[in-house]
Amino acid sequence: MSTSTAAIAHERIRYSIPSRELERRWAAVRAAMKIEGIGCLVLQNDNQFLGGYCRYFTDIPTEQAYPWTVLFSLDEDMTLITHGGPPPSLPGPPDYAIRGVKDRINRSYVRTLHYTNHLDAEEAVKVLKRRGDRKVGLVGLGAMHAAFYKHLTESLPHVQWVEFTNAVDEIKAVKSEDELAFVRKTVETQDMVFAAVPTILRPGMYEYQLRSEITRVLIDLGSEEQWIMLSAAPAGQRATNIATFYQNRQIQWGDQVLIMIEPNGPGGYYGEIGRTWCLGEAPQELLQLWKIAVEAQEKVAAMVKPGAHPGDVLHAYNQFLASHSQPAENRLFAHGQGYDLVERPAFRDEEDMVLKANMYVAIHPTIATDKAYAFCCDNFLVTDQGAVRLHRTPQEIFVINC
Repeated sequence: MSTSTAAIAHERIRYSIPSRELERRWAAVRAAMKIEGIGCLVLQNDNQFLGGYCRYFTDIPTEQAYPWTVLFSLDEDMTLITHGGPPPSLPGPPDYAIRGVKDRINRSYVRTLHYTNHLDAEEAVKVLKRRGDRKVGLVGLGAMHAAFYKHLTESLPHVQWVEFTNAVDEIKAVKSEDELAFVRKTVETQDMVFAAVPTILRPGMYEYQLRSEITRVLIDLGSEEQWIMLSAAPAGQRATNIATFYQNRQIQWGDQVLIMIEPNGPGGYYGEIGRTWCLGEAPQELLQLWKIAVEAQEKVAAMVKPGAHPGDVLHAYNQFLASHSQPAENRLFAHGQGYDLVERPAFRDEEDMVLKANMYVAIHPTIATDKAYAFCCDNFLVTDQGAVRLHRTPQEIFVINC
């Protein structure tokens, strides 16, 4: 197998993207850098849920709040700056995990130790001084720690700093066939989990126990990070998307149980799906609202095609909501996904990214009253005919009667 097509084959790495896909990304980004006269990019992430830039360039996730810095240059392989110790400690990441990396620099910095906040920036400054770059791009400035940015820019006052996030986002948002293969694995994994819910969900268990069982299945199927929002409520009350800290209610017979899972799958691509199960008869008001939620999702999906503007889709969605006596949308009801749980394009007025074929988005309308809450969430692929739903879980309110 040639190095241009191989994925990493090592007992400690369960899934990796083919090297040809990394090379495609690197070439596309370097072409954009060359147009703008940028010699090097600096990017930094410290988590996996919203830390996809580092993984996009390296195929290695950032985890556990220890910042990683990637220096991606126009004319040489990458430099990685990560938390770690000097020799005899081995450099991280390990040899078997890296591709396209020239240097690995480890320093013992931790953001809770404020006197170490300059250490990673010091190393970045050394690299940029050696290279002599006069114009440097910053990617994902909102994810970059303030102490790092301050030391970096103050130490190199003659460098022209430009934000290059938009150019990388435009490339990152359109998924290749290699990427879509992993996207489909993520979606398939989530469908498998939802198919298993009737064997897991039962009266008497606590919400956190349900979350624990779902998490175990997800990990067994290849998920790396799991975000699960769920809640149970009796008929006549709203079962909504509740964060893990509050998932302490004991589930009762007659409850509605909303489950939304937002994990990544094999290879690190995120997806999300949401449905409601009823332990016993489904409330009529919930069933009525659910029909409207499914219709809303279908109407939005039909508009999500190449050339469309996300803000226009949002306005049309708000017109639909008004026609069903629902308030205008004031949250993010649809957005792109990939290595980030939420990435562009986002269906907001501020979004200027035009939709293109092979973008991958989540669409999750909510139709609610003070007594019922219908949440319909699925992933879609943008095509010339509109967005095609990738999840195969039936779009219904599920009833468990035994």
